[in-house]
Amino acid sequence: MIPYVIHFELYTSLIIACLVLLIGHFFIAKSKLLRHYSIPEPVVGGLLIAVLVLIARQFNLNISFDNSFQNPLMLAFFGTLGLSADLSTLRAGGKTLVLFLAAIVGLLILQNTLGIVLAKAFNLDGVMGVILGSITLSGGHGTATGWSDPLILEHGIKAAKELGIAGATFGLILGCLIGGPVGRYLISTVKNLPKEIAQKLNENENELDKVQEDENAPVMMYETIEKISRITPLNFIQTLLLLVISMYIGNLVTPYLKIYMGSYGTFTIPTFVSVLFTAVILNNTLSFTKLYKMHARSVATIGNVSLILFLSFALMTLKLWELANLAIPMIVILIAQALLMASYAILVTFRVMGSDYNAAVMAAGHCGFGMGATPTAIVNMQAITQRFGPSKIAFLIVPMVGAFFVDLINALLIPIFIMFAA
Repeated sequence: MIPYVIHFELYTSLIIACLVLLIGHFFIAKSKLLRHYSIPEPVVGGLLIAVLVLIARQFNLNISFDNSFQNPLMLAFFGTLGLSADLSTLRAGGKTLVLFLAAIVGLLILQNTLGIVLAKAFNLDGVMGVILGSITLSGGHGTATGWSDPLILEHGIKAAKELGIAGATFGLILGCLIGGPVGRYLISTVKNLPKEIAQKLNENENELDKVQEDENAPVMMYETIEKISRITPLNFIQTLLLLVISMYIGNLVTPYLKIYMGSYGTFTIPTFVSVLFTAVILNNTLSFTKLYKMHARSVATIGNVSLILFLSFALMTLKLWELANLAIPMIVILIAQALLMASYAILVTFRVMGSDYNAAVMAAGHCGFGMGATPTAIVNMQAITQRFGPSKIAFLIVPMVGAFFVDLINALLIPIFIMFAA
């Protein structure tokens, strides 16, 4: 029987993405459980749409969306991260950055070790354990796709691409779901918790929601932004101009970087990394020369809108039926990886980073990109900081590490573990 196809064009897809956020907001407002564990709005609404699409598929109805907005929104989000990154502050947090990198390396090693051990326990090729390790989890869809051809040609893993995409999809979902609960649990364990955070931890949910719905409350990304720093058409357009310049240059230089990095193996520079670092250079050059002071509220607003819409598109377009391609051993490995990630964030990341509020936020972020992607890490942290308060250092360190350093370190470790597993 030929399936009936419904394809939503660009603007209809954008309408649905906006509705995803409103649906998520509605269910979170009605559910104390979702609010308690700080589950992000795009996750709730996006997964609901993805499930409905899956159900429709069972009745021979194929629904698809035009996701042309998804990539520009992702680039815009990473561009705003760069426009908010102050390198002088980054230097001040150098020790924190080194410690977080150490925690990242530890997880990458454990993910691949666990994957190989479990794969061999199920009499599978050990390389499949690496695919269901840091390649798909800390690496995400991009790394999984990038490694598929070498794994097919050199190691005979014929289903490497399908397995990688399914594993990355599974990881993205789990990364969205475990970050909030892990972060909240860790906050509750912090000794000498700041009084205002401790009060919010124990506040009545309804009272807390009233505070959050204050239309005059500041938009937070990296830090608390003063209410008097109002958005005007002029400072918004100035910010948008710098953002688009960063996106343009990032897109322009990426092909050349890929050619250059291609000579060093399979590691390549994703476009979003080029955009991020272009924005960092632009921002800090303007700041150093005192030619222009970035308007933080405009940057944060554009960044937040880009992030939540990007995740709405990413989650509502998930092809959940691809998970059906995972056999029972693969599902067991991925569930074990999720338990490893949550345990590692609680027992290692949190402690290494100082066992304080900032450490709890970074641990939640680690769950995001340790199982999915950097945007997942940011939305996990935002779900927590919007409820309990800002964490400037977390929003400085985690995006830098998640967007660049983790891919670089992962690219160096993957060939070693493949060699060991083969």
